[in-house]
Amino acid sequence: MTMPREGRAVYVISVAAELSGVHPQTLRIYERKGLLEPGRTSGGSRRFSDADLKRLAHIQSLTGAGLNLEGVKQVLQLEAEVARLKQQLADLRAETRVEVEATHRQYRREIVPLKQSPVPFDQGSRAQGRR
Repeated sequence: MTMPREGRAVYVISVAAELSGVHPQTLRIYERKGLLEPGRTSGGSRRFSDADLKRLAHIQSLTGAGLNLEGVKQVLQLEAEVARLKQQLADLRAETRVEVEATHRQYRREIVPLKQSPVPFDQGSRAQGRR
């Protein structure tokens, strides 16, 4: 099975810099600040993926909006946390749905139709006392 193209780290730093319109040194700074995490070859060379380039474009849009690199880092961390929490919520909703359905199935098995239900004890004893 091959990795999807977006996840494969295939671009050397000079190509990634050219594709994103930044200087290679900017990519090194972003990596040093923890904003980018390019893949590495066995020899230690950086390799960037399409996902890295998308993240870089997002970083550039945030800096273009006036955020400094620390602000960008915090925004990226918050976005990652929101994505994690959304996934956790979706998982919990699915789990809850399964549990509710199982409970409903159990109730359906336990329900006795009215025509087949026994007469409560106290009603039966009152009826006998009237004789």
